[in-house]
Amino acid sequence: MWWSDRRLFLLGGLSALSACGFAPVYGPGGAANALVGHVGLDAPASRNDQLFQQRIEERLGRAEAPRFRLATIIETDTSGLGTTADGRTTRFRILARAQFALRETGSERLITDGRTIAFTGYSASGSTVATLAAERDAYARLMTMLADQVIDQLLVAAPDLPQ
Repeated sequence: MWWSDRRLFLLGGLSALSACGFAPVYGPGGAANALVGHVGLDAPASRNDQLFQQRIEERLGRAEAPRFRLATIIETDTSGLGTTADGRTTRFRILARAQFALRETGSERLITDGRTIAFTGYSASGSTVATLAAERDAYARLMTMLADQVIDQLLVAAPDLPQ
């Protein structure tokens, strides 16, 4: 009896979403269709830029003839959080900010812009190799978070993109 009540509740929720105009962003006719395969990126200048752009291309695809150009500025700050009695730092926090601007290719008309912030941390209490690996992994996670947040903001603006 309990399972059938749950199914009715879930089906009712789905029908309510469809009644209010909810449409999947990546579905047929979804807003993401204006972006997928149409966003060009500048050549990466650093490893962080490369990781960021790799995530953008994973989600939006690589544009052969881009309709839009995405320009980004990524800044990171690292700070120590935990220290031992002898002054060694055992934990680091990385704060990253990304500013972005989506422009129409050719006319360079600004379509949308914005900024996002994310942070992560890593431990420095292991060996030197383990600490370096943890740091690289932290930057990779951070660039993925920033790219996902930028894509989310682009998807929100996608219904207003020029056709």
